[in-house]
Amino acid sequence: MNEQKHRHPFVPYRPERYEPEEMLRRGREFYSLVDRRRSVRFFSPEPVPRECVELAVMAANTAPSGAHQQPWKFIVVGDPETKKRIREAAEVEERQNYEGGRLTPEWREALAPLETTSDKAYLEVVPWLVVCFAEKYGVRPDGSRVKHYYVNESVGIACGLFITALHAMGLSTLTHTPNPMAFLTEICGRPGNERPYILFPVGYAAADAEVPDLRRKPLPEVLG
Repeated sequence: MNEQKHRHPFVPYRPERYEPEEMLRRGREFYSLVDRRRSVRFFSPEPVPRECVELAVMAANTAPSGAHQQPWKFIVVGDPETKKRIREAAEVEERQNYEGGRLTPEWREALAPLETTSDKAYLEVVPWLVVCFAEKYGVRPDGSRVKHYYVNESVGIACGLFITALHAMGLSTLTHTPNPMAFLTEICGRPGNERPYILFPVGYAAADAEVPDLRRKPLPEVLG
């Protein structure tokens, strides 16, 4: 029995336990769900309740983080004019990538099966854009800084949960990272301690959406 004396508040934790057969059933069911997830670049303009996005952010907010500092901020954009500004700014950077020679030959070869281009029209089609910002450091009420730990790792895990929650609700998204992304800080009016991490278009996949015919690595290649 744990008789450790704590200097800070602790509460009991008693997670559910299942028989092996039920554990496997649940594991297979969850794997089947997430295995159907795909990154989408063809979206429907059909409205999506904002509460769905909020629930996905709530799920992301359950992610573990370094020292429990939760160094993330999710900004939800639904205004057509702001979405237009984001698309235009993103395409400026993407044209530098695709037409301006910023992408190396190796990078182009890796992207070839996806057939991506500098056209990011979907950023205006979707009902919602969600920008995840990583907090490089915290700010106290007096303006002094709070050091954050394992920011990239923490925010990456949160974004993974965000994507999974959207998929569980029947929604689609894409991890869009137009580099550099400083324009998102300006357009979204974010403070200097935050940096753009991922831009997520969120909505229903278009009725005629297509995705590349890709295969995921089999288990022996990812399990040592």
